[in-house]
Amino acid sequence: MVRNGARTYGSRRGRGAVLAVLAVVLGLLAGFGQGPAPAWGAGGAACQVSWVGNEWTGGFTAQVTVTNSGAAVSSWKLSWTFAAGQQMTSGWNAQLVQSGTAVTASSLSYNGTVASGGSVSFGLQGTWSGSDPAPADFAFNGASCQGGSGTPSPTPTPSPTPSPSPSPSQSSSPSPSSSPSPSSSPSPSPSSSGSTGCAGAGTVVCSGFEDQSGSSLSGDWTVAAPDCSGAGTVTVDTAVAHSGGRSLRVNGQAGYCNHVFAAATANVAAVGPVVYARYWVRHTTALPADHIAMVTMADSADGNKHLRLGGQNGALQWNRESDDATLPAQSPVGVAQSVPLPVNQWVCVRFAVDTTRQSMDTWLNDQLVPGLHDDGVPTADIDQQWLSRTTAPRPVTLDLGWEAYGNGADTLWYDDVALGSAPIAC
Repeated sequence: MVRNGARTYGSRRGRGAVLAVLAVVLGLLAGFGQGPAPAWGAGGAACQVSWVGNEWTGGFTAQVTVTNSGAAVSSWKLSWTFAAGQQMTSGWNAQLVQSGTAVTASSLSYNGTVASGGSVSFGLQGTWSGSDPAPADFAFNGASCQGGSGTPSPTPTPSPTPSPSPSPSQSSSPSPSSSPSPSSSPSPSPSSSGSTGCAGAGTVVCSGFEDQSGSSLSGDWTVAAPDCSGAGTVTVDTAVAHSGGRSLRVNGQAGYCNHVFAAATANVAAVGPVVYARYWVRHTTALPADHIAMVTMADSADGNKHLRLGGQNGALQWNRESDDATLPAQSPVGVAQSVPLPVNQWVCVRFAVDTTRQSMDTWLNDQLVPGLHDDGVPTADIDQQWLSRTTAPRPVTLDLGWEAYGNGADTLWYDDVALGSAPIAC
């Protein structure tokens, strides 16, 4: 066959075919370097990845920052594999999907655009057994990244309750659009720089603290300690702000009954039938294993006992002062349905509390937190305890600050705070 082929190429017809093929090849070679550059530049890496982990026995969180080393993109996917079989339980600032050891993080509506040289961050929580190495094989929109080994996990922090992982194919960050009532809010857009983005009908609290002239609260806000006071402080800060030039700074202290808050002076008793709230928060220390609260609201339907949004076992939770019920339940199954509060970055928290029936929802950066969703139907180990009280809450105050019941100190900043009768976007 080879000899026959050689004779064929020796014919006039064969020589013409060879010349035609050579012309095509030479044309392709001549074209190299003249057309558009590859998406990530010739020989360049798609991105650089920083993986900052926080590890405890059986669990971890990671803050991931991706720097785009190529052309600007309007949407992105970052993929990697877990070398030791780690399993995700939740995430924020990205849509996260795991299948086996493979993970993909996809951009959301508000963070898909990344300029050349720009960065975007997201976070995740998960479980591990045996070892917990940082991933090393990142790819950005399908192209390999440089420096993908990331930052090793630091010394373990106090252990939150280990959480079982969801099904590998399950998305860890549900979309806000999947939320049933009470929320009728469309997917909110990020607030503009320097604006609270909350002026509108039915809004009774709309504050970026720009009206505060000194370091002490005045006007629309006052310092309060609803139950008891400790060593914590609340001041107006001009060095750190989400928008504008001021924010509310809280130095929260550890120890039982270290309570300090900024209380809104506005009357929120008539807001409804659904109470919608939004605030931006930044803090420095991961949520502790012990119970803390960051937002408290007196509930007139529960003897003015407080409805509290805070954390326990390293994840966000609602707590009811009257019976100490939590949403979600502080079981491994319940905690796995919540998420931690990212540190050292501004994040948007929104919640909706229906005053006509047991129905609540909470979003972190526009991602519905499954464990903080109350649909009125009891689910064992998640919201069965919470729904033991059937009367709908009726918030009548709004306090922002820090409330510790044991270990747990933190420095927090609040900004662009809003509360009203209609959904308020991030």
